[in-house]
Parts: sequence; C-alpha cells; structure tokens
Amino acid sequence: MALLSKKDAKLITDPLADNNPITIQVLGICSALAITAELKASLVMGIAVLFVLGVGNVVISLMRNIIPSKIRIIVQLIVVASLVIIVDQVLKAFAFELSKTLSVFIGLIITNCIIMGRFEAFALANGPWRSFLDGIGNALGYAVILLIVGFFRELLGSGTLFGIPVLGDAIEKTGLYATGYENNGFMLMPPMALIIVGLIIWVQRSRNKSLIED
Repeated sequence: MALLSKKDAKLITDPLADNNPITIQVLGICSALAITAELKASLVMGIAVLFVLGVGNVVISLMRNIIPSKIRIIVQLIVVASLVIIVDQVLKAFAFELSKTLSVFIGLIITNCIIMGRFEAFALANGPWRSFLDGIGNALGYAVILLIVGFFRELLGSGTLFGIPVLGDAIEKTGLYATGYENNGFMLMPPMALIIVGLIIWVQRSRNKSLIED
C-alpha cells in the first residue's frame, strides 16, 4: 500500500505551484520582501517555517476536539509562539550571526498569515497525518518562492550565492566584472523582491490561464 494516496500527495504538490501560498493566496509577503537579499537567510527562514507549520499543524490537529471555539485563536498563537521560540533559541545557539541577520523576522513568523491560515482552514478539521502533509506542502511552497527571490537578488545584487562569489571579483575586475558588468544595488532593496514576486506571478498565470481572476 502506498504511503501517500493521490489525494494526500496533492496536499504537498498543490502549494508548490497552482495553490502557492505567496503567489496565489498572496500570504507571507512581508518576509519575502524583508529577508531575501541573501540566499542563506531565505533558506533558513524556509526551514524555520517548515518546522513551525509542520509541527504546529499536527499539534493543533491533535487538540482540535478539546480546544474551546472561543479561545482557539489564543491557543493557536501559544502553539506557534512556542515553536518559534524553539527555532529562535536553536539559531542563537548554532548560527548566531545568521540569527542576528534574521533578527526580528524570526519572531514575526508568529504573525505569518500562512501559518494561522492553515491552522484555521485545515488542522482544525483534519487528522494529524493529513495536517502534517498540508503543513509541509504549504511551507515548501513558501520556501520555494523565498529561494527563487533570494537567488536572483543575491546573484544580481552582490554577485554571490550563499556568500560565495560566483561572477568574479568586483574589486579586482575578474570574471564577468572584466567585461564591465557591475552589481545592481537596486536588487538588494525590498521593492525589488516585490517585483520578482510579481514576475513569478505573471509567469504562473501565463502558463495556467485558470489562475487568472475574472
């Protein structure tokens, strides 16, 4: 018997493309604008949301029958805040410099609309396994967009990927810089992240006309 049915597999695959939380649902935009100037920060933020949303969905699903309706939002906030604190402490212990780069944005995972949205829309109505798959799928969809945006912003803005020079030395004028190429400083500014996300949305809708709203 297959581990994942076709219906379960769609919980992971749909958010990667035609139901992406950033480009289709337009959620989680703030972090996409704020921390994607570096690919490493984009990757770590994606992993952090993967942990928080995957585990959080399971916890909320397990508690769904005992959470009073009137305080469900408070309970959800406590769950996500606890998981974010774990992520923050792990980063400070093992990647302190990166934790300073991400700084307040790790804490803002608590208010990420994607996480609270999946708690409300899915985890409260489904079992732990399907809730886990839904959390993983939406977190991966979120992370993919962050990595795409971070890739182009760091490459074109700094000439590096994960901090490693890939276009040559801008000071010594080697590699691509020897041809007169210069880094585009605008790519490191938050508005460029919005433009890149807009281009991704345009490409998605060009390939799949059903995504175009009337």
